[in-house]
Amino acid sequence: MIQQGLVSVNGYTVRSVDHHVGKGSSVSIAQEQIDARLIRHIMLNKPIGVLTAAVDRKQKTVLDLLPKPFSTCGCMPVGRLDKDTEGLLILTTDGELAHRLLSPKRTVWKCYLAVVDGPLSSEDQEAFESGIPLSDMVALPARLEIIESSPVCSSAHVWVHEGKFHQVRRMFSARGRTVTSLKRLSVGPLKLDPDLKPGDYRELTEQELRLLYASTGIEESHDE
Repeated sequence: MIQQGLVSVNGYTVRSVDHHVGKGSSVSIAQEQIDARLIRHIMLNKPIGVLTAAVDRKQKTVLDLLPKPFSTCGCMPVGRLDKDTEGLLILTTDGELAHRLLSPKRTVWKCYLAVVDGPLSSEDQEAFESGIPLSDMVALPARLEIIESSPVCSSAHVWVHEGKFHQVRRMFSARGRTVTSLKRLSVGPLKLDPDLKPGDYRELTEQELRLLYASTGIEESHDE
């Protein structure tokens, strides 16, 4: 395309493949401007049935829901949501941000909306706050806010700041309840955009990024 004169940078046709493209430059191919940013931060409303992974030969992954520019620049999911869990998933090219969001030492709270079979009680709330023993660990203290409780079905908000495999489901299971629906609503100060339907995504705003970086103790995002 360069040899054919189809590539231009800042309005000037590029003649050499060695041409340096500076930060903030405008790049066009066949007079159509492209987004050449290498730093990306995405909010995805992960749908049920999609794997939180980069690549899988048999099943659809969260990166399959995004255009190629996001995967080719190294934008990766922060942590995992189970295949049967929906809701807020952050994808970023910033490895340090991802690490801090996942580290239990940073106490970045994640909020989930859970629906379970059977009733929930103040005893369940106390158990979550104390830390629930599981088969291979003791889950760190969490918060359970009961929205509605009945003998057949209950709903609640759950806040945790660690992300072990199937943790929220296992915590309820230890209390004799089966989770029938689970949706992540927030990560730290970042809340799921209510306008995003399952499978939809958008890039984070500057304000959201500032709050997210501040919550992890990173002063600057190093974003363009």
